[in-house]
Amino acid sequence: MAKQLDISSPAPGYLRATFSNPPINLIDLATIVELSDLVSRLESDRDVKVIVFESADPDFFLAHYDVLTDRARTAAMGPGPTGMHPWLDVLARLARAPVVSVASIRGRARGAGSEFALACDIRFASAEKAILGQFEVAVGAVPGANPMARLGPLVGRGRAIEIVLGADDFPGALAERYGYVNRALPDAELDTFVDRFARRLSGFDKETLVEAKRFVDQVTLPEDAVFPPALECYFRSVARPAAKASLARLLDAGLQTRSAVELDLGRHAAGI
Repeated sequence: MAKQLDISSPAPGYLRATFSNPPINLIDLATIVELSDLVSRLESDRDVKVIVFESADPDFFLAHYDVLTDRARTAAMGPGPTGMHPWLDVLARLARAPVVSVASIRGRARGAGSEFALACDIRFASAEKAILGQFEVAVGAVPGANPMARLGPLVGRGRAIEIVLGADDFPGALAERYGYVNRALPDAELDTFVDRFARRLSGFDKETLVEAKRFVDQVTLPEDAVFPPALECYFRSVARPAAKASLARLLDAGLQTRSAVELDLGRHAAGI
C-alpha cells in the first residue's frame, strides 16, 4: 500500500508532511496509523522544532473520514498511548507534541479533516481555495473527535454552534474572520509565507519553544476526557436510520469521488 504522507526536511529542525491519498485525500485507517507513527517521531526527535502539514491536491487538504470504511473495524482499533481511540489519540498527542505544528490549508478540510487542522497549533489558509467545515450534523451524525471543544476557545460559543450545527462550508477568508484559522492569505502567497514562518521557528532554541508552548497549552487545550464521549456519540448517531439514509443519498450523488458533491459538500449535505 502506498504511503499517504511524504516527509521532507527543507531545513534543519523543519519537517514538511504532504498528504496524498487519491482521489480526494480521504482519512482512513492507514492515515491514522501513519499519523500515529509520525507523532511518535515528533515526540522523540530532539531536533525537530516545527512541522508543516500540506496537501499534494490543491482541491482537498483532507476531505473527511472515509464513510465506507467498516465502522466496526474503526471502532475496534486498539487504543493509542493516551488510552484513547487512535484517532483521538493522534489529535491529542499532536496538540501537545514538543514541536510547533502548522496546517497549511489549500482545498477542503471538512469533518475529520477539519478536526485534524484544529489539532494543529497554527492554521494558515488560502483565502481563495481553502474551505473548512464540520458537515456531520447535516447528515445526522455528531462530530466524533469533539471539534466543539477546540472550536469554542478559538471562535466563541455562538460561532462554534454556528459552525457545528449549521454544518456549512467556511471559505478561507470567513474562517479567518471567525478565528477558525489564524490567517487567510492570497493563494499565491500562502506557500512562501508558511515556509518563511517555519524557517523562522526552526532557527529558534527548541527548549524555549517547547516550554513556551506548554504554558499556552495549560490554559487553552481541552482535557483528554472530553473526547471519548463524543466518539461514542458519533458511532451511535451514524447507526441511526436518518444518518444511513443521508449518507446513502450523498454516496449515490458522488460523495467520496471527485465530484460536485465533494466540491460543494456544505450545500449538498443539507440537500439544498
